[in-house]
Amino acid sequence: MIGTLKTAFVQGRLTEDELDARADQVYASRTYAELNAITADIPGAPRLDGLPVLARRWPLAMAAVKSGACLIIAAVLAFSGNMIDNSAPNGSGPGPHHGWTRFLLFLTLCLMVTALGILANGLVASVEQRRARRQMRPRPGPVRDGT
Repeated sequence: MIGTLKTAFVQGRLTEDELDARADQVYASRTYAELNAITADIPGAPRLDGLPVLARRWPLAMAAVKSGACLIIAAVLAFSGNMIDNSAPNGSGPGPHHGWTRFLLFLTLCLMVTALGILANGLVASVEQRRARRQMRPRPGPVRDGT
């Protein structure tokens, strides 16, 4: 939001006094609605209510669900590959569709790596979200002269 206000100032849509006043309001705001109200009259200003609540609130849980789905699909593919490979008519050697086994195992490996990536991304988002909560700026108070 501060970047949006600075851009509006550079473009001549805000005066320096308006920029200072709105910047103070941004630092004092506690909700997305308050932030959206500060930039409501600026065309092209971003809105902070576009993400689903669960994606904003529980990034690690959402990542775990997606990662688990990938791992379930990977397990099904690995099991299917095993069934195809052991489908020889006499039970001796690989089955007639042995080439598909390698492809399914490759897909299994790709899904397992994807699941780890999704989980790592969710973990990073969760850590960043916690840091952002701790680093909220204090409300501006009276300015004291250091002399």
